[in-house]
Amino acid sequence: MKNNPTTPGAWANFLSKTWGRDRFPIDVKLIAHDISVCQTDPITNIQGGDIGELEGMLLKRDKGWYLIYNDHVQSRGRINFTIAHELGHYLLHRKEQEFFQCSTADLLDWGSTARQREADADKFAATILMPLDDYRNQVESAKVDIDLLSACAERYEVSLVASIRQWIEFTPQRAVLVVSRDGFIKWSWSSGKALRTRARFRFSQETVSIPEASLAAQTMRHPNERTGTELPARVWFKDEPADMYLREMRVVSDQYDLVITLLVLPDRDPWEANEDEEDEHLVDTYTNCIRNGQLPT
Repeated sequence: MKNNPTTPGAWANFLSKTWGRDRFPIDVKLIAHDISVCQTDPITNIQGGDIGELEGMLLKRDKGWYLIYNDHVQSRGRINFTIAHELGHYLLHRKEQEFFQCSTADLLDWGSTARQREADADKFAATILMPLDDYRNQVESAKVDIDLLSACAERYEVSLVASIRQWIEFTPQRAVLVVSRDGFIKWSWSSGKALRTRARFRFSQETVSIPEASLAAQTMRHPNERTGTELPARVWFKDEPADMYLREMRVVSDQYDLVITLLVLPDRDPWEANEDEEDEHLVDTYTNCIRNGQLPT
């Protein structure tokens, strides 16, 4: 194929237009097969396997490429996203190397080029599986909560975390996704407006505790934990006004030993950061995980 796209978004949009975007979930296996046969080095095998702690692998063999996903993963949504992620590596990066392995474990020896590849593959997977125009239609004029975003996850056959992240990509609201384990934040993802108003967690090498007064910290289940409970915004973000309240939602994943928390805050004017601190503040901890060699769960 001549004049191939060169960016994650361009590839995803090209494939959506060519193979259709009106039926969900997207059959990413079929797309991987059909697009690769147009290449001189096609994907010849897509299969599950026991690959330990890895989520997925892409490797070149004499007659083509093998795409392998971890079939011990119980979540169909995670598997589907992994296949799309590895397809992203195939389309975007196969001229650069012949072996890719993608894990949720910390890979502290990654170089900056490898970190960018993982971010590119994630961007491709999210865009091909959850086109923004369709996603916007699903949540238009609706009060967004965990139940609605879970329905979107089922529509696109992705994990709940992937569904929330994609919503945060385009929402005009101040929203923050927090993934925690054992009372500490593993990573977070803030919307653009949330970042501009400092509703984010500054990256550091130190661990960040879940606030004791938050819903995320509670050991007992709450009847409104999926639709949201209100609490002072300062419980999570000390720079918020004293009279401002946010809506906190959570899902406790016993299977993966994680707490998935979604925070939705009222609107406010952007924080006037000075030039020296602006770049630091407008970076979420998910991106910093990628930059520092950590592929978040």
